[in-house]
Amino acid sequence: MARRAGLAVVLLLLTAGCAGQEPAVDATPTTPSSTATTLATPEDATDQPRAGGDAGDPGADASSLAKQAEKYAQGGMGTTRKSDIAPRDGEVLGADISWPQCPKGMGIPEKQGQGMPMPLPTAEYVVLGLTNGPGFTPNPCLADQVQWARDNEVLVAAYAVSSFPDRKTLEEYGADGPYDASTRAGRLKNVGYQQARFNIGTMGRVGLLSPIVWIDVEPVPVFEWSDDVKANAAVIEGVARGYVDAGFKIGVYSTPSLYERVVGDYSLGGVPEWRAAGQTSRGEALDRCGPDWSIQGGPSVMGQWVEQQRDQNITCPGIAKDLGLWFHRFR
Repeated sequence: MARRAGLAVVLLLLTAGCAGQEPAVDATPTTPSSTATTLATPEDATDQPRAGGDAGDPGADASSLAKQAEKYAQGGMGTTRKSDIAPRDGEVLGADISWPQCPKGMGIPEKQGQGMPMPLPTAEYVVLGLTNGPGFTPNPCLADQVQWARDNEVLVAAYAVSSFPDRKTLEEYGADGPYDASTRAGRLKNVGYQQARFNIGTMGRVGLLSPIVWIDVEPVPVFEWSDDVKANAAVIEGVARGYVDAGFKIGVYSTPSLYERVVGDYSLGGVPEWRAAGQTSRGEALDRCGPDWSIQGGPSVMGQWVEQQRDQNITCPGIAKDLGLWFHRFR
C-alpha cells in the first residue's frame, strides 16, 4: 500500500471533517472529552455471546423508497443502467455538504447545524452527507439539501460518517446482521452493517439516488473510535458489506494518516478513494490524486480542499470521462 513518506510521524492538528469539518493536511485530531456516549470497549463486546444474526436478504428491513434506491444502485430491474451524463475532458469542480450547512440549532445537541454557506455557483456536483455526525443519526436537513440539488440542477452522490457503537447500540444491533454474533468481531460487524442499512433508509426517505456511497473513515469528535484498530476495522467491514449487499458501489473518504489511525492497515480491497487536503488549495487537492496519497490502494476519484468556508472538490484526471459512475443526475 502506497504511503507518503513520514505520514505516520508528521501529524498536525485536526481542524475539521467533511462538509465543514475538513481534516487538515494529514492531521491527527485532538481528543475532546466525550460526554455524549459511553463506548462499548472491546472487552464489553465479548461479555454476552449471542446467536447468529437475522438480517435476512438485503432490503428486507428497508422502506419502499429505500428499495428504490437499492434498485437504482443495482442498475434497475435487472438491466444495466446507462448514464446520460456526457463525457468531459479536464477536471470538474464540485462540493460536499451535510449537517454543518443546516440552519443553526438543528440536529442532535453535539452536532447542531452551523448555517455554513452552500456550494458556489461553479459547483457542478454535490456529495451529500447522510448522517448528523455519528452513525444512526440522520442529517436533519438532508431533504432540503436534496431539493437544493434538484433546483440547482447539480449532480449528486452520497457519503456517510461511520462511528464506533456505544454499549446501548451494540446491544441493540450486535445480533442483527449476517455475521456470527457469538464473537466480539461479529457483533461489531453487525453494528456496522446496520449503520449502512440505516443510511440507505435515510436516502430512501428523501429520494436521494447515488451509484456510490462514500464511507467517511476519520476520527469523530465527541463520538470517538476505540483504541483497538481491529475492533474499529470490524465496524467498517460491516458498513462496507451493508452497502455492497444492497447493490451500491463503495469508496473511502479520508487521508492516509487518519485512516491508519482509525483502522490500522485494514484494506477495503482497493476501493475508489476521495482524498482530503484540508485548508489548502485546488492545486494541493489535485496533487492528492497522485499515488503518494493512496489511502488503501484504490484509484483516486476526487480531491477535496477547504476555501471560502466551503468544502470544495475537484475530480481527478480521467474521472470526467464517465461521471455517471460516480454521480446521479435528477430528471
